[in-house]
Amino acid sequence: MGTLKGFAGKLLIVNLSNQGISEDLINEEIAKDFLGGAGYCCRYLYDYIEKDTDPLSPENILMFMTGPFCSSTIPTSGRFVICAKSPYTGIWGESNCGGYFGPELKKAGYDGIIIKGASKNPVYLEITEDDINIKDATFLWGKGILETSKILKEQAGSNLTRIACIGQAGENLVKYAIIASEEKAAGRTGMGAVMGSKKLKAITVRGKKRKFEASDPETFKEIVQKTLEDVNQAFTTKMYRDIGTSAGIDLWNSTGEIPKKYWTLGEEWEGAYNISGMTALEKTVTRKYPCFSCPIGCAKKAVVKTGKYITDGEVEAPEYETLAGFGSMILNDNIESIVKANVLCNDYGIDTISCSSLIAFIYYLYDSGKIRSEQIDGLDPKWGDINPALEMIDKISKRERIGGLLAEGSDAIGKEFNINRDEIATVYGMEVPYHDLRSNFGMAIAYAIAAPRGPCHNSCDMYTILLGTPLEEFGIETIDKFKDDSEMAIMSARAQDYRALYSSLIMCVFANPKPSIIAKLVQTVIGLNCDIGKLKNYGERIFMIKRLFNLKMGISPKDDRLPKILLNPLDGTECAGKSPNFQQLKIEYYKYRQWNLETGKLNQDQLKKLGLEELWINKKN
Repeated sequence: MGTLKGFAGKLLIVNLSNQGISEDLINEEIAKDFLGGAGYCCRYLYDYIEKDTDPLSPENILMFMTGPFCSSTIPTSGRFVICAKSPYTGIWGESNCGGYFGPELKKAGYDGIIIKGASKNPVYLEITEDDINIKDATFLWGKGILETSKILKEQAGSNLTRIACIGQAGENLVKYAIIASEEKAAGRTGMGAVMGSKKLKAITVRGKKRKFEASDPETFKEIVQKTLEDVNQAFTTKMYRDIGTSAGIDLWNSTGEIPKKYWTLGEEWEGAYNISGMTALEKTVTRKYPCFSCPIGCAKKAVVKTGKYITDGEVEAPEYETLAGFGSMILNDNIESIVKANVLCNDYGIDTISCSSLIAFIYYLYDSGKIRSEQIDGLDPKWGDINPALEMIDKISKRERIGGLLAEGSDAIGKEFNINRDEIATVYGMEVPYHDLRSNFGMAIAYAIAAPRGPCHNSCDMYTILLGTPLEEFGIETIDKFKDDSEMAIMSARAQDYRALYSSLIMCVFANPKPSIIAKLVQTVIGLNCDIGKLKNYGERIFMIKRLFNLKMGISPKDDRLPKILLNPLDGTECAGKSPNFQQLKIEYYKYRQWNLETGKLNQDQLKKLGLEELWINKKN
């Protein structure tokens, strides 16, 4: 492929409307400016998707994309990203996934897949390094993700064939449906619904021959070793390796970071220990199962052997967000039942954050007398009882009765029952993740400023950074987590830039070697001269193309907002009585970014420096 290393050099283009299959070379100019992953996708899609493009129409384009590090020995470099215009938010849709699908795609000779059009009948895409086929998937339609994956692996004759597929939720266009691979999920922004709208049930891939090639192989090996040392020395690595993300339950219960009773309870919740990481290790967890090239292994397998929520063998153990969503958010302290909820969501193909949040919203409305049992199919969702939630998961996936409304999301529920939007824990129409911004004021920026995909804890993880994992070389320092001044706004903005970089390379946010090491990896893998200054430019450019995309979709500064339910001060923990002055944070953030607070117009000199000044949206502002 040209002058750039680290890439396979080709994109697979599939038009499902006419069954057309073709290939195109990686655009080296885009790769030089945006690397791979989400940055590449956004720059590509920016030219093809308009404000009036229906996300569930054949005109929306679905992209699967790896990064230049993918399939290498760099820690946590096996991830891939899936992007399109989101049917849930109407803005930039992006979700990344671990497992082995990404490296396998690279081994088959492709950096990514561009899916256009829509099939009239269910199909799946079969990729090997020797052949590409669009095959009938009628026999798979209506099946869950677990069964679909099993059938396709058996049909391929190899457990090493990697699968990305949707469940019934994606088929039924549930707005927050996921795409799953090897029990890993591209969970947010409804990419599963986009895939379902194209009648694409699955993609299978098997590659054998292509090997990863670095620009400077010998130096690359040395830098990988330093990366591994950095990652292994991090305190978070040991925590996630030994316990998993569920390790945060007890800590964040005491600090107030874990949300409880649909964001309304401030005191420590006595049921937290029952769903904590240590309890999971004692009761349900069997082993860890890491993603490709991952020394951390945060994901765990689980088994429930007895009782009402017994599992059919080993299943994926719920991670922090799922434990909070189906645990503390509805005051349910039965860990076995959360394992069950996780299995259902993973098999039907539903994002556990959005699903659990909107279900908790139903509990909140029911408890406050704003809806009645007869309005929700006779369900009786009382705090602490997960069984109505399990019924709702089933109804959502099938769009059965009240499930049809719930499949549209929290904002649709609010509209149906005439609920003030300040009582709904959504921003840009998507439910916020489970790191309470009253416990860490930087998360106000993470949730409110839609430069990536709407509210997101991975594209601005101030909850981790301010816990003690600063990135000083990138200008990101550990500061008082209750600051709501220019310093917090600046640190949050820089964190967004850094994670934008991660979304393109593409790496897991749990692996945090020094930024100077990342710069050396870019140089030794791709062959581009790179230092901290250039790394910052990459991050800002990738971040900014996503903001430009969202401006093109019609957002404005008034959309960068937070509902009052997330800002109302609570009693109890160390954040008792605290809440960020979000308007002040927003003013300082816009000032740092050099954006116009009234119009949203971006600074032309800044765009010129980033090479983005010629994009259409800026000529219109």
